[in-house]
Amino acid sequence: MKIDLSNKLAVVTGASGELGRVIARTLADCGANVVIHYNHGQAKAASLLQEVQAKGVRAMTIQADITDKSSVMAMKQSIVDTLGDPSIIVNNAVIQYAWTKVLEQDVADYEGQFRSCVLQNVLMAQAFAPAMIRQRWGRIIAINTECAMQNWPNQSAYVSGKRGMDGVLRVLAKEIGEHQITVNQVAPGWMISDKYRGTPEERQPEYEKNVPLKRRGYDQDIANAVAFLASDLAAFITGAYIPVCGGNVMPAI
Repeated sequence: MKIDLSNKLAVVTGASGELGRVIARTLADCGANVVIHYNHGQAKAASLLQEVQAKGVRAMTIQADITDKSSVMAMKQSIVDTLGDPSIIVNNAVIQYAWTKVLEQDVADYEGQFRSCVLQNVLMAQAFAPAMIRQRWGRIIAINTECAMQNWPNQSAYVSGKRGMDGVLRVLAKEIGEHQITVNQVAPGWMISDKYRGTPEERQPEYEKNVPLKRRGYDQDIANAVAFLASDLAAFITGAYIPVCGGNVMPAI
């Protein structure tokens, strides 16, 4: 059984980042044409574009602020004019900030997480779901986090944004499901990506001891889950929050 995304067009937000570039490569490996979104990582996006095009698919880079409606709508028009209507959206981008305690966290950090987690998903749906409805096929996949279930100290801004997007996406799944559009979330654990690969930080014994599989996963594990959810193999899965974290968190029934 093979994941075949030939003739599909996927948009990956934050595609120049740690998880985003592996997701974009993997979707291209499955035959999808790929839009590589970035905000500030232009050089990395340009390098990734060459990699993706070498796989024999069509691709483009696009800069946009995914927290701003006019920017998202301009991005949509540019994509449609260049490659057509996307049918796979991967909302991966997130604003980075310094974590600290609730009593010390800057209010701007909560606003940033709301905008990059909740508003990104709202704006991307408003921009791209109408064409999916016309096509009667679509995949919206958002990158959440195991932290949304952990609620550990210093995670409050991040968790608030990710739990907010969870609510939006579950509602969206019910609203557009009749059009054969699925809406799902992949929730990574503390994955090994290029930032950690081959460094002393690749091993995190204190974290790993609590993971049932007793190790950290890889960026490719996240990309594999995204590719599965983007495919027809997952045609009857929607509204799901799927941890990819070696069992570090386990949603209960």
